[in-house]
Amino acid sequence: MDNISLIGMVSIFTAGLTMAVGSVGPALGEARAVAQALISLAQQPDEANTITRTLFVGVAFIETTGIYCFVISLILIFANPFWNYVTTKAGG
Repeated sequence: MDNISLIGMVSIFTAGLTMAVGSVGPALGEARAVAQALISLAQQPDEANTITRTLFVGVAFIETTGIYCFVISLILIFANPFWNYVTTKAGG
């Protein structure tokens, strides 16, 4: 097995692991935020607009963690900087 194949395998494994771990946290955080918002709406229905607006802003912030993990996975698969380094060292 050459270095390029090894880096390719490790990159794909790491990208999968990044998406697996990076999607669990935001999913649990969003579920907890929605559950708390529903409890708040049940207790104070007059504040529905404020609670809903705050919920959407909070969920957007929580979702950024999953998006960052997705971007890192795409970089590892399609734009891996180590591949250029290995190919130049192997060629010369």
